[in-house]
Amino acid sequence: MVPDWRWDETLFAGTAAYYGRGRLPYAPGLADLLAGVLRLDGRGRLLDAGCGPGTLALRLAHLFAEVVGVDPDGGMIAEAERGAARAGVAEKARWVRARAEELPAGLGTFTVATFGQSFHWMDRERVAATVKGMLGRGGALVHIAEVKTPDRPVDALPHPAVPYDAVDRLVKQYLGPVRRAGQGLLPHGTAGGEAAVLTRAGFAGPRHHVVPGGEPLERSADEVVAWTFSLSSSAPHLFGPRRAAFEADLRDLLRDHSPAGRFSERQPGTEVFVWLKGDPAPVSGNPTPGVNQR
Repeated sequence: MVPDWRWDETLFAGTAAYYGRGRLPYAPGLADLLAGVLRLDGRGRLLDAGCGPGTLALRLAHLFAEVVGVDPDGGMIAEAERGAARAGVAEKARWVRARAEELPAGLGTFTVATFGQSFHWMDRERVAATVKGMLGRGGALVHIAEVKTPDRPVDALPHPAVPYDAVDRLVKQYLGPVRRAGQGLLPHGTAGGEAAVLTRAGFAGPRHHVVPGGEPLERSADEVVAWTFSLSSSAPHLFGPRRAAFEADLRDLLRDHSPAGRFSERQPGTEVFVWLKGDPAPVSGNPTPGVNQR
């Protein structure tokens, strides 16, 4: 946990409905990479901690006999259930409304535990130790995050870039200069140093992989609005009675940057850190994920 900040249940209140449309997908090839690295063959069980609306668990569901997603937000769990039904995997997907700190919660033993841009919101020492005990012999904890790059150029793409910096300035005009998070503030962002936490918990590794991105994406103004409201730092409830005014200003800003309401950007890469429960594994790449924003 970040000093002087405490989790509360409003952290992602109201964001679930915006997640699927607003968030960029993980890079193509993520499931194939994990299948190869972890030798997944449709058997075994997946635990996805901080599952949100099932973004990661549903993408990996075909690699396991059962997937269990855990998230404290009721809206996220409801979206995950709907997503599983649409994907035709409802029979092998289970969604549990709980904090990761409440694990093991009688959920049994797992082959793989994933944290898709969620670990930084948790009591990481406690969760890491608990999850290690929930993994079977040879099991793996997988930390997954978007590759953070300062710029993904949109040269030769048909539409203007998403004006992320301008959107951030507008959010700060409404909510103040310090990042909001639930009922608290995060002046220094979320915690990093996952490698040290997981090493202390007794995991071996990590094995570091990057699934490349770079594919051109087209985004509508509605999708950029959804992205904004999907973030904990600009969750709808934070704006209170000024929410409608903020959205109107946001749409004006987007219209100024692209009168046609279309934007271009490139798919970010996905960074994967595999930590094994067992003998130490060779280390490749940079073993320390950066600070995440979710």
